[in-house]
Amino acid sequence: MRKEHDFLGELEIPDNAYYGVQTLRAKENFKITGDTIDHDFIKALATVKKATFITNMKTGRLDKKIGTALEQAADEIIAGKFADQFFLDPIQGGAGTSINMNMNEVLSNRALEIIGEEKGRYDIISPNNHANMAQSTNDVFPTAIKVCILRKAQIITDALIRMAQAFEKKGDEFKDIVKMGRTHLQDAVPITLGQEMNAYASATRRFIWRLTRSLGALQNINMGGTAIGTGINAEKEYLKEYPQILSDLVGFRFETSPNLIDTTHSTDCFAEVSSALKVGALSLIKIANDIRLMASGPRCGFREIILPARQPGSSIMPGKVNPVIAEVLNQTCYQVIGNDLTISLCVENGQLELNVMEPVLAYNLFNSFRYLTAAIDTFTEKLLKDLQADSEQCQKWVDGSVGTITALLPHIGYEECSSIAKEAYKTKKPVKEILMARKLMTKERMEEILSPYEMTSPGIAGGLKK
Repeated sequence: MRKEHDFLGELEIPDNAYYGVQTLRAKENFKITGDTIDHDFIKALATVKKATFITNMKTGRLDKKIGTALEQAADEIIAGKFADQFFLDPIQGGAGTSINMNMNEVLSNRALEIIGEEKGRYDIISPNNHANMAQSTNDVFPTAIKVCILRKAQIITDALIRMAQAFEKKGDEFKDIVKMGRTHLQDAVPITLGQEMNAYASATRRFIWRLTRSLGALQNINMGGTAIGTGINAEKEYLKEYPQILSDLVGFRFETSPNLIDTTHSTDCFAEVSSALKVGALSLIKIANDIRLMASGPRCGFREIILPARQPGSSIMPGKVNPVIAEVLNQTCYQVIGNDLTISLCVENGQLELNVMEPVLAYNLFNSFRYLTAAIDTFTEKLLKDLQADSEQCQKWVDGSVGTITALLPHIGYEECSSIAKEAYKTKKPVKEILMARKLMTKERMEEILSPYEMTSPGIAGGLKK
């Protein structure tokens, strides 16, 4: 064991530990979720730190031997080493100070090791004086959140593209399958199953557009604003150089915020991203529910589509298969919507010069990205790719529906159509049979008007009967 101290006193730390006294205090204080810090965020935070070391060496403020060792330590963390040293609970007081100091201690102790010194020799490389040079938790922590979100946004965007492409493939595959459209859960007018699939693809791509639009504000950072945005302990040259160095490391363009105080105490940019995820989740819930309805049955429901069987559906009913993949997408989306409420509460509670609720904000936002990405990929791989159509059942509903009468409106008028519909409901006779009995048009003309192409193609209509 080695002894380390802060201004509250002294604690014993295992010799092989890279964390230090402030990390240990946080471990003892915050035992809330049982989770640990998101690994992507740890890498993002190490990247933000690496950029500070490069910048401080460039300005001449940080000794190159120390800075180079710290930079190497950051690279190792970015590569996934020392993950077991970052074990703090993600929900914690202190606006992220414990996470920042956890990183500073691991960086410093690993850097000491690199230059041949013992861990804990903070008189040589200090978590506060060197690893935290020209910084505060209050500019480092939100900047690392932004880096992490931008990276996670790329991952979920790729998942959404795969989903959209899978829907588009089904749209092409099902383009000739006519089925009944429904409004108010009642028969409406015909539509093709392919048109429905392409509509879901369109909604999925709109999710991507909405999310991408929300990311722009994340590229404004408050690094160099330090404690409250006034830039205390940070040099002008540091503020000038840092954004480009971080941009080069991350691959996204970052700029210093035009108002560092605003960017330090305001977290509305995170609410905007969360809102984009929430709205996207709402669309996915609608899609999943549609899929469940169209697959309902299989004997006593719609059965217009057939879902791949993934597992037995009941512990008591033999042969039952449930739409579990659509259900898990629904449940994940509900969680994302709940996370958005937590994030909203965090954003509104940033009093005065700092939002101290950033840890739980980040925890929920990272989880939303992670959960939703997994659920989208699961839905695409385990449901969409093997989705089948029951074309005979789709045609059966079309043939038995009165909704097709709507296609006759431009040809025989509303009153006549209403009369035919009333008779069809009363007698249960097909619309075509009643139409022929009334001799309102030739069979050839009727078949043309009630053809799948005519009924499902925008802009196709004739005139009223003379």
